[in-house]
Amino acid sequence: MLWSLFKILVFVAIIGLLALGAQFLMQTSGGVQITVAGTEYTLGPLQSVIALGLLVFAVWLFFKLLSLLIATLKFLNGDETALSRYFDRSREQRGYQALSDGLMALASGEGRVAMTKANKAERLLSKPELTNLLVAQAAEMTGDTKKASETYKKLVTNSATRFVGVRGIMKQKLAEGDQDTARKLAEKALAIKPRHEETQDVLLNLQTKAQDWAGARSTLNAKLKAGYLPRDVFKRRDAVLALSEAKDILNEDASVEQQERAIEANRMSPDLVPAAAMAARAYIEKGKPRAATKIIKKAWEAQPHPDLAHAFAEIAPDESAEDRIKRFAALTRIHPEHPETRLILAELNIVAEDFPEARRALGDVVKQQADARGYTLMAAIERGEGASDSVVQGWLAKALTAPRGPQWVCDNCQHIQAEWTPVCDNCGSFDTLSWKVPQTPEITSATGVHMLPLIVGALEDNSETEDETDAGEAETADVIELDVEPVDEKVEKQA
Repeated sequence: MLWSLFKILVFVAIIGLLALGAQFLMQTSGGVQITVAGTEYTLGPLQSVIALGLLVFAVWLFFKLLSLLIATLKFLNGDETALSRYFDRSREQRGYQALSDGLMALASGEGRVAMTKANKAERLLSKPELTNLLVAQAAEMTGDTKKASETYKKLVTNSATRFVGVRGIMKQKLAEGDQDTARKLAEKALAIKPRHEETQDVLLNLQTKAQDWAGARSTLNAKLKAGYLPRDVFKRRDAVLALSEAKDILNEDASVEQQERAIEANRMSPDLVPAAAMAARAYIEKGKPRAATKIIKKAWEAQPHPDLAHAFAEIAPDESAEDRIKRFAALTRIHPEHPETRLILAELNIVAEDFPEARRALGDVVKQQADARGYTLMAAIERGEGASDSVVQGWLAKALTAPRGPQWVCDNCQHIQAEWTPVCDNCGSFDTLSWKVPQTPEITSATGVHMLPLIVGALEDNSETEDETDAGEAETADVIELDVEPVDEKVEKQA
């Protein structure tokens, strides 16, 4: 308030002084005489002051016009001037506005509008690191893959945008199904940005699909160092990769390194069933049955599984059925009530021809689990105890139409696989197979259901004569042996 009042007073004082000065000049005698082309001009004091002011303004205007003329000549010559800077600022503002509109159109899903704005921004701005990216993404949205590919290649030539260009081309190759090229590009992209999480995931997925287990382990270590993977998950997946490296351990030409990888995989994840079974077989090959037994027992504590029982049987392949039952007590007493334990005991006692004990071992598993394996074992027990053909046939008929029980199921797509693999055969996911009962019920073959009366009828016809009855029993025994065989094929043949 005081400042405003002070400014008003100063303005009034200046006006007053000017008025007093003009009055003083008007009262003063004399003046200025100017002769121009023989003509004299006499100016009074006040007129002289006004003429001087006009002269100063004319000189100032002359120099301004002269500087404008010089700037125009420089502008036309291509030199940087105030005019060029003005037009450059205007051009830049329009370019950034077009870039902003293009980004908004891209986010809105308007591909053609985004492409138009991108082209305009490209003309107005000299920022290829910005406009090329918008052009590439807009071209992808409109389906112009050729334009997008050409633009991504331009980005690769610039060190500041090389990663974006490589990543863009990598995604194009993935969309085209060229996974080999995409994997190489992912490796280059990760070399530029080692901590980029998305690129790490893409590369790991491609490496597992290509069975590049060593490269996948290196990528997994990079994810751990970057902090994108918990240590327990890292140990599990690293064990899966180590196991995959040693998958040919059972071949005759398996190397010592492959055996060591299997043992390493079991050490990193003792509850991984395939790793435990493979490590046990590696120790068996080395002549170390006690180490193999220790590994299988530890894995059995985590989860009883048929593959562990098979590996445990291979430790002493030539033992008798009774000795095998005694040795298997080291496993069966760990989880005595688990369905797998009871099924294994039933199979062992069937091979030993102790059918009452096999029935006691099986207990109520058939009622609780009701799968093909349990029904087949019940058919074997009934046959061994001398039950009628109709009873045995009834159990076999149930086994033919019953679900198979626990299997290797992908947690991602629920696809069922016959054997464990590190990568799902259906969806390509890594480390997603679990041993469990499928969530979706298995569809029983209609052909199999309709064939049951024919099978039962054939068995009944074969029971008319003594010789034909013996043949039918042999055929049924063959069916039974198919289910018992996984525990010990050699012992069954001896029995």
